[in-house]
Amino acid sequence: MNTQIDNIARVLKVLGEPNRLGIVFAIGKGSRAVTEIIKLTGLSQTLVSFHLRVLREADIVVTRRDGPFIFYSLKNPELIDILNVLHSIAQSRETGETSSPLLVSVEMAGKGGK
Repeated sequence: MNTQIDNIARVLKVLGEPNRLGIVFAIGKGSRAVTEIIKLTGLSQTLVSFHLRVLREADIVVTRRDGPFIFYSLKNPELIDILNVLHSIAQSRETGETSSPLLVSVEMAGKGGK
């Protein structure tokens, strides 16, 4: 199969897990420390660390160390725009109405992407 399609499928598979999707929304277009991600998602530190490792290995997030803290950001922040469009599509399928793509990062983070 086409390598580009395989790469897209790999990213979508990683993002298909609700906790990971929530973490991506929590990070948004900025940079967040693990403690901030835990607070926004309501997930345990163990779960957040596990999912961040998967996201890092999939090349979706990158890290930056600042003293004792590690900050996570999206390698491609425009991923949030794509996810907002997908959210809009999913919402319109659910309600039958179209909605404007909102920046749902913080709102969606604590809901495991749901």
